Amino acid sequence: MSVELERVRAKHGVAILYDCHSIRSHIPFLFEGTLPDFNIGTAGGTTCDPRIEAATHRICRASGRTAVLNGRFKGGWTTRHYGRPQEGIHAIQMELAQSTYLTDQAAPWAYDQTKAAKLRPHLTAILITLAALAPTLGGTT
Repeated sequence: MSVELERVRAKHGVAILYDCHSIRSHIPFLFEGTLPDFNIGTAGGTTCDPRIEAATHRICRASGRTAVLNGRFKGGWTTRHYGRPQEGIHAIQMELAQSTYLTDQAAPWAYDQTKAAKLRPHLTAILITLAALAPTLGGTT
């Protein structure tokens, strides 16, 4: 991944790593209650430019779904390892609740076309927004 991030940064002056995973909404042996739909992590704002964090969080909140920034998921290994905004490499993590696109969060994990169709515009908006923001970020290397 380092090679690809460096290639993109060399070509465009900046690279954004959007590290997206999915997770069950209820994991009682790990957490009490229900996880938000969108769980955004940036290690407290250290792995990306604040505009990336703010734009992503804004789009998630505007979706009408639940969203949290640097809550239980503050940015995992990938985000913390690769995110070096001062060098023009920005990383943000998204833990997406499986309830947003699955019929059931247990085997056989049936994909729900209707739920996914309602989610897709928000994920698309995040990626389009980050792509438009990228040229304004720059780096100091």
